[in-house]
Amino acid sequence: MDRRKFVASSIASIVAAKYAEAGSLLRKGNLIRQNPDSESTGLKFGDLSLNKLRDDYHYYLFEDFLPFMEKYVIDHKYGGFMCNDDRDGTRINTKKRTWFEGRGIWVYSFLYRHFGKDEKYLDVATNSLKLIMKTKPSGDNLWPSVLSREGEPLTRPSKRIYGSVFVAEGLNEYSLATGEGKYWDMAKEIILKCWKIYNRPDYYPRIVADYSGPKVIPFPGARIQGVAMVMITTINGMLDHRSDEQLEAIRSECTDAVINKHFNPEFRLNNELLNHDYSRPDNYLSEFVYTGHSIETLRPIMEVAVKHKDLGLFRTATERFKRHVEVAWDQVYSGVLRSLNNVDQDEWEITRTPKVLWAQEEALNGMMVLIEQTGDEWAKKWFEKEYTYMVAKYWLKRYGYHLWITAADRKVTFTPHYDRIENYHLPRHLMLTYLALDKLIRTNGRPDWPAAAGNGEKK
Repeated sequence: MDRRKFVASSIASIVAAKYAEAGSLLRKGNLIRQNPDSESTGLKFGDLSLNKLRDDYHYYLFEDFLPFMEKYVIDHKYGGFMCNDDRDGTRINTKKRTWFEGRGIWVYSFLYRHFGKDEKYLDVATNSLKLIMKTKPSGDNLWPSVLSREGEPLTRPSKRIYGSVFVAEGLNEYSLATGEGKYWDMAKEIILKCWKIYNRPDYYPRIVADYSGPKVIPFPGARIQGVAMVMITTINGMLDHRSDEQLEAIRSECTDAVINKHFNPEFRLNNELLNHDYSRPDNYLSEFVYTGHSIETLRPIMEVAVKHKDLGLFRTATERFKRHVEVAWDQVYSGVLRSLNNVDQDEWEITRTPKVLWAQEEALNGMMVLIEQTGDEWAKKWFEKEYTYMVAKYWLKRYGYHLWITAADRKVTFTPHYDRIENYHLPRHLMLTYLALDKLIRTNGRPDWPAAAGNGEKK
């Protein structure tokens, strides 16, 4: 039999029809978990069978991502994650970033809690935690950005709060996994310190061109949507564990900033950067919309609304999430573009990795929240569209490698070498989506909050 003609339907017929090369890789033999009633279920997103989709997510996570991490990225000697590896696992260097350690602790603690309480996952998180605790900062200092393999600092304390917030996110999840409340307390201390630093009028006095080009401009005390994003995400997890007025106040302030201040009513999109007083800058940044961050930020805001049954907030976040996805969608090559550098000039970032995997994943994560809560038909349609594109373009199996393309040009052109393994957005997307699909299958697709269905701005 010609193997190229033996195309399994584990993703769905639409993948095979539109992307035959990618679809030919998805054979039943590749799946670790095949649900016995996969063929008979009627639950679908368009042509995507939920049972088969769940099986494929199980494969991506347990047969592809985790074995690769175990073999090449996890440091079994000193603890932590050596993420600077090539596509085939060849190690480029042994440096470790606090940013990736905090995220990795979250991933493996979440794995332990939700996927069978396997001690090997908790051991990975524990060893990473021990590594970064060697450089736990004192006073108002933040964690250093880069560590040696042994955990020694290779840089001065960071001036940006992201790495330390990710450590707090990891500590909270580790606290949930182990039942040790001291790690939640430590996470809270970190968040309060980071929030204090962020509110200084001189916080991070420059904006580097990781958003919109090779410029470095003075911008002391900038209000950054990305900061609100990581704060809301981390605090959501913490408040699910324990109520706390201080953390609730920070989350409320961040949510208000995203919904009422970063949002620009003139073009109905969110500005990424504002002045310290939340006014709009008088330079090109007033036209800058980091669509990837906006998509990622609005999902945890939906989750805040769900928790508090705030119908107005949920519908506002939903409408704006859909707006950012549709505006960011590449009408020529498909997929979500990460950055609209200038709205009025319709100038998109197309030279510096405009198509990043995390933006595709965050779009899917938000769509899944809408499907779970309301059974949203727009979200089902767009999930099929985005997922089909992502598998066809980013999955490296078609090129003979494990994992997925992390960052690429507009066409998602394959390159045989890359210098980093992504240890957070990918596994988070795989785990959250698998759990959501499993729940939808068990409940026969019944939404949790059907009363929230509908769009429209908060009045």
